[in-house]
Amino acid sequence: MKRKIWIAIPVALLVICGAMMFWYNHEPDMFDPVELAQQHALEHGHADVTGTTTASALLEVVDVMLNKRGGYMSNDILPPWVFLDNVPNWEFGVLTQVRDLARVMRNDFSRSQTQSAEDPDLSEADPLFHYSHDRWFPPDTEGRYRNAMEFLENYLTRLADPAQPNAQFYARADNLVAWLGLVEKRLGSLSQRLSASVGKERLNTDLAGDTAATQSTAGPQEVDVKTSWFKIDDVFYETRGSTWALIHFLRAMEVDFHDVLRDKNALISFRQIIRELESTQDALRAPMVLNGNKFGAFANHSLVMANYISRANAAIMDLRFLLEQG
Repeated sequence: MKRKIWIAIPVALLVICGAMMFWYNHEPDMFDPVELAQQHALEHGHADVTGTTTASALLEVVDVMLNKRGGYMSNDILPPWVFLDNVPNWEFGVLTQVRDLARVMRNDFSRSQTQSAEDPDLSEADPLFHYSHDRWFPPDTEGRYRNAMEFLENYLTRLADPAQPNAQFYARADNLVAWLGLVEKRLGSLSQRLSASVGKERLNTDLAGDTAATQSTAGPQEVDVKTSWFKIDDVFYETRGSTWALIHFLRAMEVDFHDVLRDKNALISFRQIIRELESTQDALRAPMVLNGNKFGAFANHSLVMANYISRANAAIMDLRFLLEQG
C-alpha cells in the first residue's frame, strides 16, 4: 500500500504540473487602446487630449504583461513556470517594444526641442523598464516595472491636467519618424532571425554603399546565417510578443498623430502597416513551431512570420520617407 502511495504522489504531481503548464501557456487577447483611453478619461474626470491614447496604451501593455494568466514568468525559477519558454519569450518581445516607446517618449514625444528639459516622470520610468527582465532576487523585476508604471500614471495625469502645462506630448512628424526608425530596426532584426531558421549563405554587405566606410576587424566575404534549432520557437514567440505590443501602439498613435498623418496623406499607409502586423497574431494551429524546408512538404512557421514582418517593415520604410519628404 505504501509503495503504491509513493508511486501515485509523483504521478499526480506530474499531472498537475502538466495541466498548469497547459493553462499558463497562453497569449493574452488584444484590447482596444482607443476605448481604453476614453474609459481612463471618464474614470479620472479629465479630457482626452493629445498623447493620452498612446500613454494609456503603453500602461495597459505593461499591465497585461505583468498580470496576465500566470503573471510575469521570465524570472520564475519554480515549476511549472520554469519549464515554460514560449510565454517568457513573448514577454521579452513585448518588453522590447515597451522599452523603445518609453525611451522615445522621454527623449522626443514629451520635448519640444533638443534643448528643452525632459519630463521628470518619464525620466524615472525609462531606466526602470531597462532593468534585467529575468532577475528574481530582490529587487525583483516586477517591482521595478510596477514602479515605472506609477511614474507613467503620474505623467498621464499631468498630461491631461490643463493646470500643469509642463507635461506635454508633441505629435509632430519628426517625433513619429524617430520612433518608426527604432521599429524598423527591430522588425528588420526579427525578420532576419526568422528567415535564418532554414539557414543560408549571404554575401557580407556590412560596408556596402560607402567607399570610405571601415569596420573594427575584417569580416568574411560570405556569412553563414542560421538560427539554432533550439532557438527557433524562441524567436517565433518573441516576434509574436513584439508585434502584439506594436499593434496596440500603432493603433493608439493613429489617434494622437491623426492630423499629422492626414496632412501627409499617410493615414492609409499607416493603417496598412497595422493590417500587415495583425496577421502575425493568427492562431498557431499546430502543436509546435514547425521548421520545414523552404519548399518542403511541411510548413515553416518562421518563414511565414518573416513574410508578414518584412511586408510591414517595407511599409514603415515608405511611411518614414513620406513623413520626411511629403
